[in-house]
Amino acid sequence: MKSWQKAVVGTEATLSEAIAAIESGSIQIALVLDDGRLTGIVTDGDIRRGLLRGIPLSGRAIDVMNSSPVSASVTLPRDERLGLMRQKSIKQLPVIDANGKVIGVETFDELLEAPQYENPVLIMAGGLGERLGALTREVPKPMLHVGGRPLLETIVRNFVQQGFRNIFISVNYKAEMIQNYFGDGSTFGATIRYIHETERLGTAGALGLFSSSPDLPLVVTNGDILTTINYGALLDFHNATPAEATMAVREHKVHVPYGVVTASEGYLQVIREKPTESWFVSAGIYVIGPNVFQLVDRGIKIDMPAVLERIVASEGRVAVYPIREYWLDIGRVEDFEQAHAEFHEVFQ
Repeated sequence: MKSWQKAVVGTEATLSEAIAAIESGSIQIALVLDDGRLTGIVTDGDIRRGLLRGIPLSGRAIDVMNSSPVSASVTLPRDERLGLMRQKSIKQLPVIDANGKVIGVETFDELLEAPQYENPVLIMAGGLGERLGALTREVPKPMLHVGGRPLLETIVRNFVQQGFRNIFISVNYKAEMIQNYFGDGSTFGATIRYIHETERLGTAGALGLFSSSPDLPLVVTNGDILTTINYGALLDFHNATPAEATMAVREHKVHVPYGVVTASEGYLQVIREKPTESWFVSAGIYVIGPNVFQLVDRGIKIDMPAVLERIVASEGRVAVYPIREYWLDIGRVEDFEQAHAEFHEVFQ
């Protein structure tokens, strides 16, 4: 059994504390214990769904946990424990002693090995990067060096390390620099193919240039994003929904340095002093199902928000996946400088 004690939180724990337990433990869940007895389990998905419901990070973990988790007696033979895990489609199984207290957590051995995904990946790397000014005059933005290597190399390596090796890169501006650097991808442990945009087609136009729609959902990311997101978890989340597409989102907060006034018919209703407003915004990372490709015409400029709106307009569904991992969109010079400052701390 893996070490599990760092994954334990009490019944008064907050979502933030549950997140810390998940990240510091080795079993990918947080165990909510009351005097050693299992009260519930909190997963990464439980936290994300709680955030979507508006529960703050300071809220209680018990409000998002699974209060009826599957567990097994320590007397249950090992092969039967694994059979129970397969039957219930779970990856972690708390083991309980005769007094009802947790004494360990059983996990599939497969969790020790990186999974391999056949799903294709599309990295959008054809933009001009005009907001970076002189920095992109001679170099396409995804090829700017951050942490001693091109930004695009970090993105490719992250995918390969997580088991994604079937990679497409859409190119336009200074495409030859990208192709000459990455070649067929074999140096990086991947198979890389290129989608050539003869003119810039927006953030989703490259979908219309596939010779045929992939059989499996496609993971799409903008080529100017540094993130530690778990792409496999994103894909698993998408596959567990009936949605045609999934959009990764992140919370964006704005502090208003004034008293915000709400009025009705000319009379004051409420004054909120220096509030902090927050919204979910697009993170530039998506999972696109095979049926979505028919919504994108070949050679026509279109952005991803418009594609997602077409899905909704056709009575389809777009799932939303909140990310809490490190994420930085390198769109401005200040972002580029921030990436340099943080790279070695985040990407060790």
